Amino acid sequence: MSERTTTFPDWHGTTILAVRKDGRTVIAGDGQVSMGPTIVKGAARKVRTLAGGKVLAGFAGATADAFTLIERLEAKLEQYPDQLARACVDLAKDWRTDRYLRRLEAMLLVADRHSIFTVTGVGDVLEPEHGVAAVGSGGNFALAAARALVDNTDLDAEGVARRAMAIAAEICVYTNGNLTVETLG
Repeated sequence: MSERTTTFPDWHGTTILAVRKDGRTVIAGDGQVSMGPTIVKGAARKVRTLAGGKVLAGFAGATADAFTLIERLEAKLEQYPDQLARACVDLAKDWRTDRYLRRLEAMLLVADRHSIFTVTGVGDVLEPEHGVAAVGSGGNFALAAARALVDNTDLDAEGVARRAMAIAAEICVYTNGNLTVETLG
């Protein structure tokens, strides 16, 4: 990973989780934003609906950077309606090759009723094998909990997401239990 050259404070505090189960897709995001050891906001909204409610997106990283990427993704979804994979690949390609976009520090989880993708600034467009993906400082905790719950409980997709996010909030100091949850299907 490259060394940061900015003098901005070290911002943390995002856990975004996507779960697809039984024809339903959910993206959940916590509300905490921290600067170093200080919580500066507890109710940030890091999950959005796009494409007339057909696509969900959650972000981790610098907020302004994430909003820029979400705007670009919306333009790609207009250019390629009902082709989420193509829109994500095109966004990742632009993100990697454009000098301005290359400097953006964020990650996106994007989903429709059929697919979930993690989109990064290094050109990755990753689709999870098990219908569960997560990003952010508490992402690995939420991912592990959701993977354990998705096939081993009677919880629906939203129930899995809420329980996994609660587990992440109990473990990760940069994650809280103030959730935004959006559902498709």
